[in-house]
Formats: sequence, structure tokens, C-alpha cells
Amino acid sequence: MNKRKLIKRINVASKKVAADLVITNGKIVDVFNQEIMEGDIAIADGVFAGVGDYEGKKTIDANGKYILPGFIDGHVHIESAMVTPDQFAHVVLPHGVTTVIADPHEIANVSGAEGIDFMIKASEDTPLNVYFGMPSCVPAAPFESNGATLRAEEILPFYNHPSVISLGEVMDYPAVKNTEEQMLEKLLNAQEAGKVIDGHAAGFDQVGLNVYMAAHIHSDHECTTPEEAKERLQRGMYVMLREGSASRDLRKLLNAVNEKNARRCLFVTDDKHLDDLMKEGSINHNVRVAIEHGLSPITAIQMATINAAECFGLHNKGAIAPGYDADFLFVNNLDDLDIAETFVNGESVAANKKVKYEQENTVSVSYRLTNSVHIKNVTEKDLQITLQKNQKANVISIIPNSITTKHKVMAADVKNNLFQPSAEKDLLKLAVLERHRGTGNIGLGILHGLGLKTGAIASTIAHDSHNIIAAGIKDGDLLEAIHYLKEINGGIVVVKEGKVLASLALPIAGLISDQHFQKVNKKLGILDEALEVIGFQQNFNPFITLSFLALPVIPEVKLTAGGLFDTKQFKHIPISAE
Repeated sequence: MNKRKLIKRINVASKKVAADLVITNGKIVDVFNQEIMEGDIAIADGVFAGVGDYEGKKTIDANGKYILPGFIDGHVHIESAMVTPDQFAHVVLPHGVTTVIADPHEIANVSGAEGIDFMIKASEDTPLNVYFGMPSCVPAAPFESNGATLRAEEILPFYNHPSVISLGEVMDYPAVKNTEEQMLEKLLNAQEAGKVIDGHAAGFDQVGLNVYMAAHIHSDHECTTPEEAKERLQRGMYVMLREGSASRDLRKLLNAVNEKNARRCLFVTDDKHLDDLMKEGSINHNVRVAIEHGLSPITAIQMATINAAECFGLHNKGAIAPGYDADFLFVNNLDDLDIAETFVNGESVAANKKVKYEQENTVSVSYRLTNSVHIKNVTEKDLQITLQKNQKANVISIIPNSITTKHKVMAADVKNNLFQPSAEKDLLKLAVLERHRGTGNIGLGILHGLGLKTGAIASTIAHDSHNIIAAGIKDGDLLEAIHYLKEINGGIVVVKEGKVLASLALPIAGLISDQHFQKVNKKLGILDEALEVIGFQQNFNPFITLSFLALPVIPEVKLTAGGLFDTKQFKHIPISAE
């Protein structure tokens, strides 16, 4: 802040000069004392200058509405919404989200620093405050076959960018525990640059938590039970309560939150598809669920605002108080959180469920980002799984609305020593194909719990390496889906009897559409209709569930391009269980 702005703000606060804007007749949510207060709110140069009795050059009458700080999403992958950052802003601003901490490790796993640079530049011309955590684990594990490797020296220059505030979720626990040199460099560089270090402690025992806190990794969004949440809180971690498209753990985790520990808790979405964002919202949905669960409205609002800001050292965000950025909401009531209007830096940016500006980002997309699907010719022979008759198999079993899976040993149908998918037994064929360097590597597995009756689905969204992942009944449908994704340079597809029923092209790194969010949402609706045609009737999102079946840092068993992977043993295992 320059001297002129500081003088002006002090003069507005002391009532020597009129404020740029004054908000009157509102019920102000005080996140510090957990109270409702009344008074005028004075704003100067997009910053709160005072609360009390003020005059301004412009006045807005809140008409008795509640005035809340803007919501903060403490951990999100924008790429999971499948739209560019400017389109993402169009979606979340009407839901009251004014700030996000984004980890661009999805696109970084495809294209490294070039992808990160695209996400930063594409976020600059939007009213949404987008801060970044630099991807710490690209690849997520040393045996992964992703498109890029980010070393400590490549991450370091990004810390000079004002929007970069943290080292993103550290997923490679063995590298931390074993004090591997590259990981130590990343951790020390972040600390020396004054950046927060974000964690990823899926399935950790107490020793693992101790290791992370000793390394100054101070947060986690991967706990799924109240007991896990409490263990993290006991060690001084910030606990991120996640409610995304695949992981819906919020209601369980809220059982760990009380008035004594709530200040160490915050809300995140992590990975949330566009259609879910549009239907149920973002962080506002988390707050609403918390209130329905019995948490006091102001405590829930506190978790969505000042807690998240303090977790990431955003000292000017998260409260309606002098010196804080004027990011705030008008809300009709605190029970259902009906958001009437969203303000960023004192400017109204969304009202009546829509943004109020037309500006869209025009950042150019490089050839490498739009040509990221490189696979060799695939035949039905490449998809065959050899099993002996009466031989049991190691199977990936889906847990609905969770990114964790169960490792099951099950009997499967076999003909001519080849696995035969079965809709009756709900055992499908799963394939992961390396798509970055054209190596021809294909991992095959057996999947339980997806519930398809026929056909196949496939996607180039496959966390975190984002190879092609496909699941289905017939090899012919699997092949058609795989080849179609190559034709459209990445996306999502549903196939039946060798024909494409529906698809969504994601030409930017195979992860992001270049279309308006409304068009993308319409195509997602058509994909949902196609799912019904192939018999999907489960109560979870199959596309995002499919995408996490390739992430080998989440329990218990997953599939990579190198084959079936047991996360407990931390090694690849055969399909045959004998």
C-alpha cells in the first residue's frame, strides 16, 4: 500500500473525509466475538476503513440483510471444474466465494511449469481472488507416468509472484519421512520464502502426523472420520473439512467440531465438478450443511472466512473490520444462506445468482497444452486380463462418495484363461493408458461397484498423472472410448455398442474446456443422460469416482499405467490373488 492510500484510509476512519462507499442498515456478522453488530461500514479504496457512524460519497442500504465476509475455499483444484479460471469465477462468485487457494497440480502433472503459468495468467483478470499453492509432488509418487516433473529449482521462482502463498499439498510421505533431498529442498525453500506448507495425510497414523508437523506441514484435507480429525487437531494441524464431488465426508467430520476447536477448522471443496458447483454451490454449501448439522451459523461462517484466512496467512481477508479487504456478502438469512449479492474490493460483482460483469480472460493457450494426448494404437489384445479358472483376483472396490477404495479378493468369471467382465457380479474391466509420451504402457485391473450394465466410460482426467482411464463391459466399447479421446485431444466419453452416446471435449491439457461454463454444463447433462442408457443408477458421480481410481497415494488399492497398486504395501501387485 502506498502512502497516499494509507493517509486516505486513516482520514476516512477518523471521519476527516467521506468514505468512497458506506453500507448502512445491515446486520454485521462479527467473526471475532461471534456476535451480530450494527453500524455503518466505511470503505476506502476497496478496504474497510471503519465500522460505526459514517458518511460516504456513495451509500448502499443493506435493507436489514446480514453482512458476511466473503467465503474462502481453502483448497481447490480449479481444473476439476473443467473450465478456465475466468469461467470458474462466473460460477463461484454468485455463491459467495470471493477467495480461493488453488493448487494447479492437475495441469502441472500434464505440462509442468507451463501449465502453472497458464493458470496464474488466466486468473489475473477476474474479480475472484485466486491465490496459489505451488505443486509439491509432480509426480505424486516416483513410479508414476505423468507428463512432467517439477523439481525444487523450478518451483522456487514462482514464490516471487504475489498470488503464490504456499507450497501445495505434500502427498509423498515416504519422501518426507526418508528426508529425500528434493523434498527437503522444497520444504526449506517454502519456509525461507515465508510460505505456508499444505498437507495431504491420507490414512496417516500418529507417527505420520508427527512427521508432517515436525516438517512444518500444518494442514490436512484428507481425514474422513471424526477420530482422524481429532488426532490432527491434537497435533496443532488445521483441519480442512472437505465436501467435493467424490469425497463427501463433511457430515461425519462435523462430529469432531465443537466451540473449543472450531477455530482450527475450515472448509474446502478440493475437487468439485461444474454441475455440482452449479446445483449445490461451493463453500456456501459446506456452511449450510454445517448449520443443518447443528453448528451455530456464526461458527460455521467463521470457519468459512477468518479461519481459512489465518490458516494461509491472509491477514487482510476473512473479516468485516478496519484494514481488511472489502470482500463481503449480503445474505437474506443465516439459516439457508440465501446470498443476495457478492462484493469484492467494495464492488458488486454478483447478484441474483449471476455475475454482473462481462470481462473474460483471453490468455492464449500453447500448442503443448492443446495437444496432450499421445498414445500408440491399442487393440483388444492389449486389454486382455489373464486369469486361471477358479483363480481369485485382487479387485478395486468402490466406496460410494469417497476417493478411497477397498481391496477385495473376489472370484471372477473366466473363459479361455481370460477375465470376463460381468454386469451381474458388477465386475468391470478397468484400464489406464499412459498418454503423455506414447510409451504404450497399459495398466489393467478389475473394478467392483461402478454399476454399469453395458458399454464403457473413459476420461483423460485421472488423478494425478491424468492418463487415459476407462471402465466397461466389452473390449470393443473400451477401445472406441479410448480412440475417441485421442481424436478430441482429451475429455470424457460414454460409449455403447461401439457408438459414442455423449462426450465433453477438454482440449486444454485434457482437463479443461475452452467453452463458456453454460455450454460445458449442458454437455455434462447430456453425459448424465447417456449414463442412464448404459445402466448407471448409483448415487455418486461415476466420472469423478473413475478419475480417482488412478491415484496411488489414497488407500487402499488403485490402478496406474504400471498396473495394480497396493497403497498399504506401497508397491504394485498382480491381478491374480494366488
